[in-house]
Amino acid sequence: MNVNGYPQRTIWPTADNSAVEIIDQTKLPHEFVTLLLESMRDAERAIRDMQVRGAPLIGVTAAYGVALSMRHHASDAALKATCDMLLAARPTAVNLRWGVERMRALLAPLPAEQRAAAAWQEAGVIAEEDVAINRAIGVHGCDLIRAIYQRTKSTVNILTHCNAGWLATVDWGTALAPIYAAVAENIPLHVWVDETRPRNQGASLTAWELGQHGVSHTVIVDNAGGHLMQHGKVDMVIVGCDRVTARGDVCNKIGTYLKALAARDNGVPFYVALPTPTIDWMLQDGVQEIPIEERAAAEVTHISGLADDGQIHTVRVTPLNSPVANYGFDVTPARLVTALITERGVVQADEKSLRELLL
Repeated sequence: MNVNGYPQRTIWPTADNSAVEIIDQTKLPHEFVTLLLESMRDAERAIRDMQVRGAPLIGVTAAYGVALSMRHHASDAALKATCDMLLAARPTAVNLRWGVERMRALLAPLPAEQRAAAAWQEAGVIAEEDVAINRAIGVHGCDLIRAIYQRTKSTVNILTHCNAGWLATVDWGTALAPIYAAVAENIPLHVWVDETRPRNQGASLTAWELGQHGVSHTVIVDNAGGHLMQHGKVDMVIVGCDRVTARGDVCNKIGTYLKALAARDNGVPFYVALPTPTIDWMLQDGVQEIPIEERAAAEVTHISGLADDGQIHTVRVTPLNSPVANYGFDVTPARLVTALITERGVVQADEKSLRELLL
């Protein structure tokens, strides 16, 4: 996708293949800053502190974290310690486990002296696979947008929540990939961007990347979606996800469940875009079984922004003594999901359909 008119990815190896660079997403939208990851601990910190975020990008960053570690220590003990530390960085996104375990499975049978080269090559393969997967999600999702446009012959209004664009992946994105594909076809569309409190990934990241790519959009407060649906201003909802259970329950950024309820009440199709590695076949009941990350209270009690003096300031928005609960995700039951948009096609949110998709 584009930054200042130039193609850009979220993670890339340095010219000498000695490290990887990332966009520090905690600085957006007011500063475009890149960071050098030279060690596994750098990668772990980037994941934990959300300098990289989004399930697919987390998985790729973890894979590069393993590769960077193997360049320093490639023993069995080092491989185990590396994988354990990376897996603990964020608990919810299944792609983290998927990326780490794929690297472990490749490296464990190899002699220690072969692990560094093999790990670096495999991390690069995983990154390119992510780009191809997301491009395919865009193609399949664009079919849905095109169908609405052909029926209505008017601008297609799409609501999204959190950030599931190219900033959440290596490139293209998941929920936004169909939007970028539709824009490339000159299909007129407009995106309603939920601000997505408490970290404001919609207002700061989705709005930023849509603006960089020239996509028509409007930022709205999180509670405005239902109102827009009631007044016929939303044709479809597309969100991403961090984990999908075998039966099609979807875990995504907190607030997604409420959008799904509003969509169902107003007859608006609710789609979830995901790469198939995001499916967790070990789980059935998302509400009961998916671990929900509880994050620091400061994300709720404080907010940062660009002040009139041109500086970024952080201010407190809650009373000093008020306790805070900061749940990072919620689960949308499969019954509220119109369909899942994957790299293999659009599929119903149930176990039979998902398993048939992968046959």
